[in-house]
Amino acid sequence: MSGMNRRDFLKKASVLAAAGTLPISLVELAFGKGDPRNFTFAFISDSHITHIKGREFVRNWDRGLIRAVAETNLLDPKPDFIVYGGDIAQLGKPEEIDHGLELLSGLRGKVHFVMGEHDYYVDLGDYWRKQLGPDHYSFDHKGVHFVVLNSILTHDEWMHRDWPDGMARMKEMARLDNPNGSPFMVGEAQRKWLAGDLAKVSHDTPVVVFSHSPLQKIYKGWNFWTEDAEQVQALLKPFRKVTVIYGHVHQIQYNQIGNISFHSVMATAWPWPYPSTYRQAPSHLAKLTVPMNRADPFFERDATGWQWIDVHSGHVDLHYFLPNNTNRTVAFDEQLGHPVDTRYQDPAKRIPPQEHY
Repeated sequence: MSGMNRRDFLKKASVLAAAGTLPISLVELAFGKGDPRNFTFAFISDSHITHIKGREFVRNWDRGLIRAVAETNLLDPKPDFIVYGGDIAQLGKPEEIDHGLELLSGLRGKVHFVMGEHDYYVDLGDYWRKQLGPDHYSFDHKGVHFVVLNSILTHDEWMHRDWPDGMARMKEMARLDNPNGSPFMVGEAQRKWLAGDLAKVSHDTPVVVFSHSPLQKIYKGWNFWTEDAEQVQALLKPFRKVTVIYGHVHQIQYNQIGNISFHSVMATAWPWPYPSTYRQAPSHLAKLTVPMNRADPFFERDATGWQWIDVHSGHVDLHYFLPNNTNRTVAFDEQLGHPVDTRYQDPAKRIPPQEHY
């Protein structure tokens, strides 16, 4: 990051974080001090714009996106590009997608979009693709190969059941605990495309994959899960440095499987789980049946903050800045061979990410 070392950056970020919630992520891929390949990009995700009627939307969620856009435009150094990690809409309505894109149009810079399940299941992504283009693609930037996947597909027999309408299908997938839903997947056709795309890339090239679901199997009951995760991971296995960055889970997660580091980004809307005890405003959220261990389960903004992601050695270090909560750093431990939570709590005492359920 030109003109600012890590200590200065973190000091500045801590001051900003104290001023309020900054629901964005700043990512640095650093090849070495002064290396012209160093660059940053910003990451915004999971706004869940919810239409009520007319021009009325749930305000605390579109306000989160408005703030994220404003803070992204104030970033110094200016990011090379921005990624939106999926779930612009809550129920995939054109009104919701249009309102979200109207707010995102204020961003100063190129935006790459990832599709989320809330953008997809009402019309199988037709309106999203009409507005934004392909739902899976790749691009190269300053020596790094980036891949965007649509990881929220599912089995054809479920997707094309005799639904009363698309909204009935959407509402099944919109729930956190959807017993009548179906697990997410990348799918055979997209995996074939990915294999062909990666065949053109040197195994020494850093690879960064953006998906909405985790590309790992964390918890199937909440669809924090990708059914063909192992098959996707196998395609990434030959590469020396691979990072998967995903949204969807609305909370801090990190994991290491072989050569692949997995890191979630936080939401601009709400954290999962949204505490049942929070009664300060009417809730539009689905009922939660299973609580998850959190840093502060009674603070409604626990997983809506921002993070700086440093990819210096090929392994990401994440610096989380959480409003009214303990700031956290998740860094790769060379001896242990996986990321550890170095500031928030003793790694030996925390509940680790769930791999197989």
